[in-house]
Amino acid sequence: MLKVENLTKTFKQGESNITAVSKIGFSIKDGQFVSIIGKSGSGKSTLLSLLGTLEKPSSGSIVIDGEDVTKMSEHELTNYRCKSIGFVFQSYNLIPNLTAIENVMLPLEFAGLGKGKRFERAKQLLDQVEIVEDKQTRRPTRLSGGEQQRVAIARALANKPKLILADEPTGNLDSQTGKKIFDLLHNLARSENTTIVAVTHDLSIAGKTDKVFKITDGKLKA
Repeated sequence: MLKVENLTKTFKQGESNITAVSKIGFSIKDGQFVSIIGKSGSGKSTLLSLLGTLEKPSSGSIVIDGEDVTKMSEHELTNYRCKSIGFVFQSYNLIPNLTAIENVMLPLEFAGLGKGKRFERAKQLLDQVEIVEDKQTRRPTRLSGGEQQRVAIARALANKPKLILADEPTGNLDSQTGKKIFDLLHNLARSENTTIVAVTHDLSIAGKTDKVFKITDGKLKA
């Protein structure tokens, strides 16, 4: 369960204060896939950064499985992000000189898993997102955009996170591939019992998620 209460983020801009996120509150059950929509500058990316503990809120709380992450120290947050939050980006953010399977193994190495178990888990995840065996040893430049995003999703799932945050995961893909990626995320939310929150500009895809939140001027409307 992800529970957000009175979440506010204010930035200093010159002598003025800009409120990017204002008193937002919502709850999402485990295994739900939720989309956030809104115009550019509405606060979508700031909200995602707050949920991912990349930004500290000015006030309010974010509780994930009973833990208030806003009260954690920087050291605790680093460990928490590694083990409990997965990230999927529009530009994939794969390491170009590593193969697909090595990219997925990387967060498992940070988590202290042995090499054999890292390889086994990474292979299982790549199979799950339908990256065939001969492509698992290819570097990102030898994969299509859709395949790279599948590898990025496998990497996000590596440490069995409680929460996956996806920032425009289909933004660089054609509409047909984008739909397949969203369907994949939806199925994974169910099968892995992982909460997924995705920012998207594609209203047709967003409408197929379990919940849609619209953010306007930093305020959320369900």
